[in-house]
Amino acid sequence: MAGKALAWVTAALLLSPVLIAADDGDDLTARQLADQAKDNLLDAKSVHLKLTDRSTDTRTSTTQPTSMDLALDEDGNCVGSMEMGAHGGSVEIVKQGDEVWMKPDADFWKAQVPGGQGDAVAELFKNRYIHGSTSDAMLKGMADTCDLTSFQKEVAGDEDDATPLTKGDETTVDGTKVIPLKGTEDGKQEVLYVTSDSPHRLVKATQHGGGTDLTLTFTDYDKPVPTATPSADESVDVGKLQEELQGV
Repeated sequence: MAGKALAWVTAALLLSPVLIAADDGDDLTARQLADQAKDNLLDAKSVHLKLTDRSTDTRTSTTQPTSMDLALDEDGNCVGSMEMGAHGGSVEIVKQGDEVWMKPDADFWKAQVPGGQGDAVAELFKNRYIHGSTSDAMLKGMADTCDLTSFQKEVAGDEDDATPLTKGDETTVDGTKVIPLKGTEDGKQEVLYVTSDSPHRLVKATQHGGGTDLTLTFTDYDKPVPTATPSADESVDVGKLQEELQGV
């Protein structure tokens, strides 16, 4: 569900920038900074990703997240939450390897299940996680979003048109010194904020213009993802949900 938001970041990391003279003691060009940020994201064992999407089409869609807060690693583990647009509710998610737990709120059920049945499903599964595996069709989309390896493959495989980037003046993002790398593509203003100090990592990316308003932040590189999973008492097998939905 968050593929659109993540895809533009992968493209932005591959933009071919104008080479700029060294400034403020930093002898790296914009291209070198972008390349190092890309490499460090590809090499990350884990990362904490936060998305805010205020784009016009996202705010009016119940199937696209307007916000996302996920800690995820290369072993398929993930913990976090997503909030959908157009009052589509929110979902908590836990993923450990091939196992997935998701806990939608009442608004999510009402938005996703047609008619008055959404109320019934919301009540039936209130405050409980739906538990299954990544092979379950109903959980696969959520599981794919919560997968660092899949994201890294997109970053590694994306080949974007050459678009100039320029280095801005050093600034700070949440207390971290960063160098903004600025570019324009398809009328949208894009900025990558890369740490001034080595290792050079992407800590923030924005895209604005043409109805698009996206912000992504990356923190906690290589920090372990919490391993706690919901208990059996808090969970319902996805098969039970499928049975209920067959009657809808």
